[in-house]
Amino acid sequence: MAREPGPSVRLRLTLSYAGFLLVAGALLLAVVWVFLLRYVPESVIVDVGLRRPGSPGQFVPNRSDLERAFVPRAAWAMLFLLVFGLLGGWVLAGRMLAPMTRITDATRRAADGSLSHRVRLPGRQDEFRELADAFDVMLARLEAQVEEQRRFAANASHELRTPLATTQAMLEVTRQDPERDTAEVLDRLHAVNARAIDLTEALLLLSRADRGAFSREHVDLSLVAEEAAETLLPLADGRGVDVRVGGDAAPAVGSHALLLQLATNLVHNAVVHNLPQGGTVQVSTGVRGEDVVLTVENTGEPLDPRLVPTLVEPFQRGERTHGEHAGVGLGLAIVRSIAEAHHGTVALAAGPDGGLRVTVRLPAA
Repeated sequence: MAREPGPSVRLRLTLSYAGFLLVAGALLLAVVWVFLLRYVPESVIVDVGLRRPGSPGQFVPNRSDLERAFVPRAAWAMLFLLVFGLLGGWVLAGRMLAPMTRITDATRRAADGSLSHRVRLPGRQDEFRELADAFDVMLARLEAQVEEQRRFAANASHELRTPLATTQAMLEVTRQDPERDTAEVLDRLHAVNARAIDLTEALLLLSRADRGAFSREHVDLSLVAEEAAETLLPLADGRGVDVRVGGDAAPAVGSHALLLQLATNLVHNAVVHNLPQGGTVQVSTGVRGEDVVLTVENTGEPLDPRLVPTLVEPFQRGERTHGEHAGVGLGLAIVRSIAEAHHGTVALAAGPDGGLRVTVRLPAA
């Protein structure tokens, strides 16, 4: 916003230092005046008690004599304090405000789009260093978020482009070959369109979770887990996967819809990426300390430990099952975003005999 020009902080500090020094000098001179000169008599005193005959009396200066000698020198002393206060205050204010200059430069670079710059203010801890450290932490988080948003936008653009390009190619082939089986083309177009819709809805849900735009209420994670498992029971039966739900009540505070989506994504992921037949999914809930815990563990093929931490990144599918329920690569990314929006965490670990164990911790109600 536009502001009218005003005196700099350095100038105001300089004037403050000089004014304080003048006030201190004036008080010191006032003390001298009040407590010393007040005891000096106004009249002239001549001491004649001990003088020798014929010698003049001893002269003792009175208050007026001392005033004539004291006032000019006091004025020069005040002038010296003024000059000294201005020069010294200007230097001291410059040294004190030097860290602010570095912070201001970093702020301007960040405003121009350079988030990689850091203040890195040296010296011992004080208010300026605390401000600089907090600013560096903010820049680091902003840089990480911007980079993540850029990577996510690039991946999302690529993922959305694929079904659109596929649809366009299929329409071109159909137009050039009128005798082609229309029913087959419609089925393929329907599948591609459904995938694009699923991807768009997942992106919207992920954006909603990242913004934290939801109302909060009391939610029992154990009931949410049972609801998610019941919803996906037909899918599990069709794939020969046994879903088991157990545990204690897990009261939390948050969005029922988002937490249900979190549990549904975890159970869906566990069912789809399981053994071809005879696999199991174990869903458990409970309270641990001040947190409630939702754990989903499934059997499956052994996973590379280096791959596991990347599964919560958007569009990182890893060794994923393809087909009707392959997903769009956002399931665990949505789980992490929903958990973080509820001030929780998500931990992934590869099972010793294969499969994946996902543990979600949320603050207890």
